[in-house]
Amino acid sequence: MKKLVLIFSTLFLAQIAGLAQPKFQIDGEEVYKGDDVVFHKIDDHTWVGTGKAMSNESLYLLEGSDKSLLIDAGTNIKDLDKIVASISDNPVTLVATHVHPDHTGPSIDVFPELYINPADTVGIPQFMPNYKGEVKFLKDGEIFDLGGRQIEVVFTPGHTPGSTTFIDKAAHYGFSGDSFGSGNLLLTTNFSTLEATCEKMSEIMADNGITELYPGHYFGANKETKKRVDDLCEISKGALSGEIKGEENPRAFLGLNLLINQNGVRVNYAQSALK
Repeated sequence: MKKLVLIFSTLFLAQIAGLAQPKFQIDGEEVYKGDDVVFHKIDDHTWVGTGKAMSNESLYLLEGSDKSLLIDAGTNIKDLDKIVASISDNPVTLVATHVHPDHTGPSIDVFPELYINPADTVGIPQFMPNYKGEVKFLKDGEIFDLGGRQIEVVFTPGHTPGSTTFIDKAAHYGFSGDSFGSGNLLLTTNFSTLEATCEKMSEIMADNGITELYPGHYFGANKETKKRVDDLCEISKGALSGEIKGEENPRAFLGLNLLINQNGVRVNYAQSALK
């Protein structure tokens, strides 16, 4: 598994090499700093962890009065369960935005169960081969009741078939992993899937006053917005109609040899995504 993570990490870093990355500046009190991760406060009951292995891979700890929810586990964070327990006293449930090793790496091994979107099950043998805990499946629209705080599951396929977003309607924000790319979307499905996802999320954001989505690689100034989601929708429509043409992607990470760079959004894709 460590060799696989290293390969994935090397390829990922090669993909983002040379890109203009947002300046890393996460506001909020620093509540934990270790060799593998730093946690900052988002608000009194929400924290963001910043990993150091794969382009600031992000994990989020959400606390209610009875339970806490950990969204993603980073790449390889030693004793992540103990780190989380030092921040929140509640029992913790681990969920994943998708099954890639910078979100479900060996850090997950200290948790007895993990919830994922069943559409990403195909990635388990490759990316989670050594996990001995119980894999449970999320349902689109289900609610995690943390005690005075409800988190809704929204399936948002595109980056992977099982990409998932977690919404806190009362707080007017959500946590989207790599669903919308953190500014550099790797589209491993197709544009029709991405278009449907963006239309769905845009409606949810409008109807519930969701102002921002915290991404899977958070730098402090690159939250996903409704405009970003709408821009991705327009890019999808343009790519499908042929009005927007991709250019050759010199990095071609994961075989994504084509690139659209528009409205401050990069979409990496393969010819097979044009359907």
